[in-house]
Amino acid sequence: MNAKELRLLQLDQALAPWRELAGPPPADGWLHSIRMALGMSTRQAAQRAGVAQSSWVDAEQREIAGTISLGQLRRLGAALDCRLVHALVPDLPLQEKIEARAGKLAQQEVGAVAHSMALEQQRADDEYTRAQIERRKQDLLRGRRSKLWE
Repeated sequence: MNAKELRLLQLDQALAPWRELAGPPPADGWLHSIRMALGMSTRQAAQRAGVAQSSWVDAEQREIAGTISLGQLRRLGAALDCRLVHALVPDLPLQEKIEARAGKLAQQEVGAVAHSMALEQQRADDEYTRAQIERRKQDLLRGRRSKLWE
């Protein structure tokens, strides 16, 4: 296993628990939901954060809209004794995503050749075509990963 594959494996393992946790945020946003669960008013939360009450209310609205900055969310979350945990969580493990992309490209490439051959009445059987697709997929996986995304 080379360093590139090891990094991919380690990142996939680190992301696995996040995939299980990833879900939609509360409809009212985290700031509002946690503040309400604590029984804290906007005035009290704003005071703890050292901001004006109107700034707190505005931040809750911007969180829902998705326009709040991570820095501000981190600072305001701290006023609720929370910490911001930020992650990009792929829908699938990265290795699966890479293999699926290589498979799709291999299917397109081999499929185009198979189609041309069929037009010339030289179509190969399905088993041979599947083997060709798998070989091409493995070639793509051994090559530069950046080529998969062109």
